Amino acid sequence: MRRKKPLERRRRHSVWLWLVLASGIALAIGTWIWKSRTPISRPGKPAALNSNYKTEVVTFSKYAGSKSCHECHAKTYDVWTNSHHALAERTLDLSMDRLAFDPSRSFTIGSQTWELQKNNGRFEIIASGADSRRQNFTPQYVIGVDPLRQFMIPSPGGRYQVAEIAFDPRRGDWFDVFGNENRQPGEWGHWTGRGMTWNAMCAACHNTRLQKHYQEPTDSYATAMAERGVGCEACHGPMVDHVAWQKSFPRRKGDPTIRKFDRNQMLSICGSCHSRRAELSGDFVPGDNFPDRFSLTIPDDTEVFFPDGQIHDEDYEYTSFLSSKMFLAGVRCLDCHDPHSAKTLVRDNSLCLRCHGPPLPPAPKIDPAAHSHHRADEPGGRCVDCHMPQTVYMQRHARRDHGFTIPDPLVTKQHNIPNACNRCHTDRGADWALESVEKWYGPKMERPSRTRAQLVAQARSGQSSAVEGLLKMAREEKIPLWRAVSTGLLRRWSEATNVTFCLLEKAADPDPMVRAIAARSLEPLASARLPAVHAALNRLLQDKARSVRVEAAWALHSEIDPRSGAGLDLMEFLRQNADQPSGALQLGIFYLDRGQTETALPYFRRAASWDTNSAPFHHALAMGLSAQGKLDETVRELETACRLAPREAEYRYKLALALNEFGKLDEATTALEAAVKLDPQFPRAWYNLGLAYSQANQPERGLEALVRAESIDRRAGRIPYARATILARLGRFQEARTATRRALELDPAFSDAAALLQKLSGDQK
Repeated sequence: MRRKKPLERRRRHSVWLWLVLASGIALAIGTWIWKSRTPISRPGKPAALNSNYKTEVVTFSKYAGSKSCHECHAKTYDVWTNSHHALAERTLDLSMDRLAFDPSRSFTIGSQTWELQKNNGRFEIIASGADSRRQNFTPQYVIGVDPLRQFMIPSPGGRYQVAEIAFDPRRGDWFDVFGNENRQPGEWGHWTGRGMTWNAMCAACHNTRLQKHYQEPTDSYATAMAERGVGCEACHGPMVDHVAWQKSFPRRKGDPTIRKFDRNQMLSICGSCHSRRAELSGDFVPGDNFPDRFSLTIPDDTEVFFPDGQIHDEDYEYTSFLSSKMFLAGVRCLDCHDPHSAKTLVRDNSLCLRCHGPPLPPAPKIDPAAHSHHRADEPGGRCVDCHMPQTVYMQRHARRDHGFTIPDPLVTKQHNIPNACNRCHTDRGADWALESVEKWYGPKMERPSRTRAQLVAQARSGQSSAVEGLLKMAREEKIPLWRAVSTGLLRRWSEATNVTFCLLEKAADPDPMVRAIAARSLEPLASARLPAVHAALNRLLQDKARSVRVEAAWALHSEIDPRSGAGLDLMEFLRQNADQPSGALQLGIFYLDRGQTETALPYFRRAASWDTNSAPFHHALAMGLSAQGKLDETVRELETACRLAPREAEYRYKLALALNEFGKLDEATTALEAAVKLDPQFPRAWYNLGLAYSQANQPERGLEALVRAESIDRRAGRIPYARATILARLGRFQEARTATRRALELDPAFSDAAALLQKLSGDQK
């Protein structure tokens, strides 16, 4: 099951006269297949819950079901039947799942006790529900097969909740996929919370052509799918017309219903599930391009990925593969994996040596023994040991990194980025590993990937020295994902002229992922109404890729017409994700920034109540409350945010502003002091701290704080102006005039500064 989601397909028809004649036959056979298949799984009466039911029936009527493939494709079907795709989700089976519940057992993790039993022919899980009361729950479906199985429990509102405990069929034991986290009822990540709601977090990738159908007014679901599990049509697309044709013309060649996808479309099919991404429309069909249906999560200034692109959080395979030279060279999933078993075509080094053995440009020729300095029969002797290291997720599921990265102990020492050498040799340090690789490979270790990782790490820590390197990467990097990464990291410095120019260039990059990130990075400049920025964003509103249009629409969300083409794309994205706290938050921001505070506030309240332990939701709610002048509630929510995120300087700063509005100067000053201690490079906090000290009759401390603010932000005229007012009050008129002139240099239209300078000049006379 995927718990972090952070998205595509399209089909083409060629119409012939005789195909028109055959369409009636196809429709008849398709209708028969539809009626003979297992009904869609959904709670309650479909028509009552799902206003789109009729449209859905038409959509699903185009699907024949995997069983229809067996007659003509028996060998392939048999390979698929036992695959992880076929068993991605299934109905609970009394035979297959018996060992998980019989004999009865119980175990405790943290404060949570779980009991598993078979009762009157039913399997039961006894656990604490959302109200903390212990109850008997009857699971209905199973997610996954090996190395773990999770169980789906029907819940009110058309939901299915996935138990956080899982059964390991290899070891025959139960365990908690979150280890010892001890998640509690009421929390987003508890098994009864939204973080474990199958409809939103798992269903799309574990089934074929899923329709989530979230009903926002009732906060309920009418979820349905064409077929449970990842069936043939999840990758080949709807095949009723193909089945009809084959039945009508069994030995005739030239089937016009066959859909042939190119290599990049196949990559999008795999990536649609094997990626961490946000869904833009919730209806990917084989043949769609990834950027038309999803917004991909890539390395940024968070810890989702390591700075060199290695997976850190549960990131799956697609992003890391896009970051690799393999992707750039044209390698695709099916070059290494059998599409029906999903297993690799070969289990040893010979898979890699198909390209790296013979001199096939651009792949360098590799002698495994000489290259790896390990014997072939020991760990480290296989290509994947060093270039595709494994990370274990959900306690038992080891997944290989598909970035094909090169182990570099130097960046381990510098930035705590893991390397494959020390992943294996856990008893040795990075110094030992660095000495070894430098002895073996010498100057070859000074490779572009090292420089790239160092730049990303520096940018994450806010070092402006990284800007020039990021600009060069954005313009010269051949791998699109890394151009996108550098473009995204430049957002922090977007107001700098050279950075703005680069972002405008990247808005016309040939790759849609880069254009989308450029739109995201230009967002802070949209409110400044810079003509070049607005022109670029308006061009991107017409981009052929939906992900680019959505990012551009969001950058202009305070002014865009939601009924326009890109506006409709944006609203569809926002509604698609409205069932999760982050989606409710974004809807709230959308309405708040458009001046619709009354509409925004319920979304902020919803987000904070759905995930009570996440500080950003309380912070956003506080901003909405502040806009309505509800200061007492604002302070309360900001205090909650500070408690939940004690290292976040921004929350302390906002709390200080709210406290000052309340007239609590001492408490506001204390909060500002905490903010600058947490982030010494926070100019707005230093500026307000200077004002607070001045107001508290501590002018010298105020001047010191303002000097700090000005040393960090040399473009804000208000800072030297504030300094000038304190200096004037102290009778230090010459210094005050100098500070005032500086304010006017930075902002010639600063009327208060001009008035002060005139007064100071008059006083001088």
